[in-house]
Amino acid sequence: MDEASLRNIVETAIGKMNGILYLRPCWVARDFLPPGKRLGLIEEEYNVGERGFISERWLGSETTADNRIGPEDEGLSYLEIEGENILLKDAVSACSSLIMGNQYAKTHKGLGRLAKIYDYDSRLFYHIHQRKEDADKVGKNPKEEAYYFIENVDMGKHPETFFGVHPYLVEQGKQFETLLPYLVEWKNDLILKHARAYLNVAGEGFHLPAGVLHAPGTALTLELQEASDVFAMLQAELNGKIHSKELLFKDVLKEDRKRYGERAILDQIDWKICGDPYFYENRHTEPHLIEETKQDGGFEEWIYYNTTKFSGKKVTVKTKNIFSSKDNGVYNILVWKGSGKIDGHEIKGKYFGTDEALVTYDKAVNGFDIENTGTENLVLFKFFGPDINTDIPYIKPYKGQ
Repeated sequence: MDEASLRNIVETAIGKMNGILYLRPCWVARDFLPPGKRLGLIEEEYNVGERGFISERWLGSETTADNRIGPEDEGLSYLEIEGENILLKDAVSACSSLIMGNQYAKTHKGLGRLAKIYDYDSRLFYHIHQRKEDADKVGKNPKEEAYYFIENVDMGKHPETFFGVHPYLVEQGKQFETLLPYLVEWKNDLILKHARAYLNVAGEGFHLPAGVLHAPGTALTLELQEASDVFAMLQAELNGKIHSKELLFKDVLKEDRKRYGERAILDQIDWKICGDPYFYENRHTEPHLIEETKQDGGFEEWIYYNTTKFSGKKVTVKTKNIFSSKDNGVYNILVWKGSGKIDGHEIKGKYFGTDEALVTYDKAVNGFDIENTGTENLVLFKFFGPDINTDIPYIKPYKGQ
């Protein structure tokens, strides 16, 4: 399809929907762990053969999943327009000003963030996501991220996440001599004994800059991050299986691997944050009520904050009530619970095709009503890209007494 035709279809859809576009669910398979099966699919849909299992749902995504095998469009969201197969990223490219606003489109190439639900039956491996200076070397984006542990869902077998390393390793400069042998030998999961675990508490989360070691727990997790799928896996054994060491070097230059070996990965780690003795105090996030948007019909809370690279809100609309929504720029939403309408368009949690949407710039800043037509609270999440919200909360740095 040529760009003019694409633009015409998208513009027509935006006009018809008065600034709101439904999105199709985007399922991502992974082959290193079994799924938690909490994404709402039927049993037989989780197993996708050689590709592994559907373990993640990506939301409003312009990012391709970096998998060993899979379709070329894995990880990319499509617009829900009858009779058409249009990628969100192509729509944003063709209609950038209409979707993102004139000023934002001048300084940003795309939406610049990725939201996802990840759903695993076992804890994820101990890994990092490369910082900008290291991701740039392989032509990719860095990956800062944040988590929100969804309420009223089974927390899984291991609802605790390992973060960083025991502070004494960094304080005494022993992190390289301690961790390097595990990477060289590549034979077990005992590297985890050098990290500290924190409980996954429903309704709370963490903010994690790039370059920080972590092994996420089994809580059903709603994650917001920079638009990237880079990582380095530092844990050889996972769920009783020794995984390929190529996952350690997945996003490392060949010449750096040849010259520095396994040490190349340790050089990519942010040791200051990993060794912070007050990691929890400085990275743990609780919802912050947004007082200025509180209404009789409902309320909003910041759940992703502490950075301008992305931000996000949880919106709760009370039964048989209306919440007036107004924001600073384009965003996408996931309806998690309940049913209702956004600007008159039907929405329903876990009802694929109407539980995910993109709200274009004009609609976001001019505002619209979110109506709860169901018999329980309507809960939805808003996901914003970089530099849209500057009035977000920040965690006050804590350095002890």
